[in-house]
Amino acid sequence: MRAVEASVETRLVTALRGAGPVRSRDLEAAGISRTQISRLVAKGRLQKIGHGLYTTPGNPRTEHTELVPVAKRAPQALFCLLTALTFHGLTTQSPSEVWIAIDNKKRPPRLDYPPLRTLRFSAASLHHGVEIKEVDGVALRVTNPAKTVADCFKFRNKIGLGVALEALRDARREGKAPADDLWRYATVNRVANVMRPYLEAVS
Repeated sequence: MRAVEASVETRLVTALRGAGPVRSRDLEAAGISRTQISRLVAKGRLQKIGHGLYTTPGNPRTEHTELVPVAKRAPQALFCLLTALTFHGLTTQSPSEVWIAIDNKKRPPRLDYPPLRTLRFSAASLHHGVEIKEVDGVALRVTNPAKTVADCFKFRNKIGLGVALEALRDARREGKAPADDLWRYATVNRVANVMRPYLEAVS
């Protein structure tokens, strides 16, 4: 029995060798059964941080940890709008869904958790203003503050004009979105005319 446990421990160490969390399928691929996963959690050798997502106990977590399973399942997904605003500290909103953007031709990812709000961006909009941020050892693609503000104006019918205006004011006040960048992304999103009076008011 001890030999079996030692073998499982060896496989666990191998599976957790990377910096970030691992999915249950990754553990199973390493030869650790679902029953053994449950036992490892009960023993405190694994920590469950989301549906089908595990990490080393004591591994430091951040307020953005719930984005990790999305990035693991859909690495090309772009975190945008309310999720990006929260990431950059530009809103008082507390979104109940994780907002992501995907290519027009891609299928939306399916996750049991967290709940997703998926939008389709044009190729130009999807590849402009993207930052790579690391959370729990996993790379996340997030729209930068200026692009996020421009996206909010483009999708103001989905999030509300008030949210877009709050984001614009906060981004300018905190120096997170230079005026030139805001104009550039407003042009990319074809909302320059919509944003112009508000941009001029806060410039």
